[in-house]
Amino acid sequence: MENNNLCIRLFNFASNVIRFTKSLAQTPGNRVIVHQLIKSGSSSGANYEESQAGSSKADFTNKVLISLREMRESYYWLRLIQSTQDLQPDKAMQLKLLIKESAELIKILGAIVQRSRRKNQKK
Repeated sequence: MENNNLCIRLFNFASNVIRFTKSLAQTPGNRVIVHQLIKSGSSSGANYEESQAGSSKADFTNKVLISLREMRESYYWLRLIQSTQDLQPDKAMQLKLLIKESAELIKILGAIVQRSRRKNQKK
């Protein structure tokens, strides 16, 4: 599997997001944020996994682009939690690490999309 390390990172990101959200208070506002974050955080990895079996180079690029968009959405929800929640120090550190990881994954996925688009344009 190409980029197996990235598949593992995306899977671990989704798992860590799910574990982190279990610690948030179950308020109506948090339920909406948690739902959206879990959807986007897990969708990014699922779409990247799908890209690995793309039917064409264009299909691969499209799936990675969807993965990138979902990760950008995750980054948004994580930052929103950071700005609206009073978290215990250990949970605040967990959140900071999730934000950092999502930012790194955005850069990686963005680079893959750019390279893939350049390759597709050359043909």
